[in-house]
Amino acid sequence: MTTFDDREKGFEAKFALDQEQEFKAIARRNKMLGLWAAEKMGLSADSADQYAAAIVRADMEQPGDEDVFRKVAGDFKASGLTVSEGEIRSKIDELASIAREQIRAGE
Repeated sequence: MTTFDDREKGFEAKFALDQEQEFKAIARRNKMLGLWAAEKMGLSADSADQYAAAIVRADMEQPGDEDVFRKVAGDFKASGLTVSEGEIRSKIDELASIAREQIRAGE
């Protein structure tokens, strides 16, 4: 095997690891977002956990964050809460940063 082949395998392994970590970070972010939203809606602890799991599942519907945003925004509206689009999107970004740091730290 040549040095080039070794480098290529190294890059492929790093890419796979980065993709796996990003997937885990997004799933963690979605869970934290679900718990945040559940708290705002006044759900019980058991209901909050179930709601957070529903948010994680909602992200599997389409690529990107729009499916998660629509679910949370729709649930807030259905609950009679007025939460701005900016507040939800800001919380998504904030929690994404926290989740990525936690995953990198091995938490």
